[in-house]
Amino acid sequence: MIARGAGRRQLLQAAAAALLGLSALASPSVYAQAKSVAVTAIVEHPALDAVRDGIKEELEASGFKGDKLKWQYQSAQGNPGTAAQIARNYIGQNPDVIVAIATPSAQAVVAASKSIPTVYSAVTDPVAAQLVKNMEPSGTNVTGVSDALALEDQVNLIKKIMPNVKRIGMVYNPGEANSVVVVNELKRILPPMGIELVEATAPRTVDITAAARNLVGKVDVIYTNTDNNVVSAYESLVKVATDAKLPLVASDTDSVKRGAIAALGVDYRDLGRQTGKIVVRILNGEKPGAIASERSTNLELYVNPKAAAAQGVTLSQELIQSAKEVIE
Repeated sequence: MIARGAGRRQLLQAAAAALLGLSALASPSVYAQAKSVAVTAIVEHPALDAVRDGIKEELEASGFKGDKLKWQYQSAQGNPGTAAQIARNYIGQNPDVIVAIATPSAQAVVAASKSIPTVYSAVTDPVAAQLVKNMEPSGTNVTGVSDALALEDQVNLIKKIMPNVKRIGMVYNPGEANSVVVVNELKRILPPMGIELVEATAPRTVDITAAARNLVGKVDVIYTNTDNNVVSAYESLVKVATDAKLPLVASDTDSVKRGAIAALGVDYRDLGRQTGKIVVRILNGEKPGAIASERSTNLELYVNPKAAAAQGVTLSQELIQSAKEVIE
């Protein structure tokens, strides 16, 4: 009886050990299948949120979902210092890929790590922002997608709305590299057209109303790029423009839904999907330094005739009919 009981105990112990061994073997393979993607944006507003959502949609469409994906997202709430903290925190976790949306967040991540694969998105000029040396494969840990727009097309849109425009105002954050690049390019291309650029700087979102008011009476139209401070508080700008009967033209199509009269811009969800495709390539084994930076070429025209009337102009039927979306 004693021998038989001991034998039974040995069999049970052996079986338990075998199960534990199988569990130990299985666990690493389960965890190995999960890829970690850490996403950060400088601020939350419709365009950048659409980029984030597009990235996740593309990952899920490529099979990275459920227990195969560890996804996390943090916004810096417009604070560059917080962006740097988020970057350091992510780097300490050593994810498979960090995705940085908008220039300040991308700069924070790239400054903090030279090894973790990093994909930027919604950055107007990644070269001026010192993320990459050019749009060719970088040979580093960085690649991504730019939302740069041809400013000649933006000016042509303004001229279709206001053929006799002489002075274009622009509210922007002088601390955001994207916006400085746009301002400098407008200063180059506008004078030969007989148009003057009038600047109004707003380093913080709380400065936007005062900056916009400073343009009243000095310009024929206000143009806004994808400056994150401005876009995150766009309603403040719309109020000033409407009260002053001053047309407001954007480069961000979501801003048309919020009160701009027109925008020729990128579909930011599509930009997110384009970014997500690069992330998938890296998760599947490609090196970020071997992947060339990309630009979005999918531009769409949105118009808002009601906002135009409120701001003192009438959009032509030709322009309205050429729009992808007419906001009623």
